[in-house]
Amino acid sequence: MNFVYRPAFAILCAVLAGSAFAGESDPLILESAIPLGDVSGRIDHLAVDLVHQRLFVAELGNDSVGVVDLKEGRLLKTLAGLREPQGIGYVPAANEIYVANGGDGTVRIFGGDDLASRGQVRLGRDADNVRVAFEPARVLVGYGSGGLAVIDPSSHSRIANIKFKGHPEGFQVVPGTDRVIVNVPDENGLAVLDLKSASQVAFWPLDDVRGNFPLAVSEMAGDVWLVTRSPARLLAMSPATGTRTTVLDSCGDADDVFTDPKRHRIYVSCGSGFIDVWEQKAGAYRRIAHQVIPPGARTALFVPGLDKLYLAVRATIGKPAAIWVFRLQ
Repeated sequence: MNFVYRPAFAILCAVLAGSAFAGESDPLILESAIPLGDVSGRIDHLAVDLVHQRLFVAELGNDSVGVVDLKEGRLLKTLAGLREPQGIGYVPAANEIYVANGGDGTVRIFGGDDLASRGQVRLGRDADNVRVAFEPARVLVGYGSGGLAVIDPSSHSRIANIKFKGHPEGFQVVPGTDRVIVNVPDENGLAVLDLKSASQVAFWPLDDVRGNFPLAVSEMAGDVWLVTRSPARLLAMSPATGTRTTVLDSCGDADDVFTDPKRHRIYVSCGSGFIDVWEQKAGAYRRIAHQVIPPGARTALFVPGLDKLYLAVRATIGKPAAIWVFRLQ
């Protein structure tokens, strides 16, 4: 399989090298591709274990999770028998992996060392995005038609449940606070939740844009960044009031957005076949890359500790599913 894939990958690299943004000065350099084995269908979100340098891949269409050794650049193991895994998170304090399954509404738990099952938490239906909060360690999982479950890793139990309207998509904890900002495209806005009171405290309507799926909280200025699909826009909002501070064009069908405080950049991965890179200088933003990627490869993970951006690429005829590794310039 590797023999067939590598020549195709080399051809693709040559094509990218001839694009308008390619070269050693490009913000994203396609460094390698790590095949995921016999994996078919859609790939959803990713998570990383920095201590052991492993990447976890939610292979939704294959009912599995891929475990990738990033140091050796190879697949370690595939965890089978899941039900449409969507979100995934790694808890360093417990050395455990949490996998949210949309098919049966469970959160499956696996040991970090042996990758063996350590139980599950039932949420009801459509368990989706996962985020890990620290001090104390908590696993947050969006699910159903309007719920955020709070799971205690020490007891493997749900200790709180925050209700709101509409299925939750991308969400983040605002650093240094108990606030969680949640994209709710069904309601065309964002829900603001409080972890202490386990309640919704505000709602920010979007009105003129729709399809708000990915969301990030910037460490550069504390802004909340989200991407909409109709029209394709990259928006910055105040985390205190929801006031819009920046509106930029975006690639289409976005599913992930990340901020890079070290380089004052923003990365947006899109199913339309591009990764956009925006850079902030003198208070203004300019797009410095419109990187070509395979259409449909819209889920990614930026890992500041490794200075890499990982992109999930689904299988096509003649090419297995893979993780593309971008080096950041």
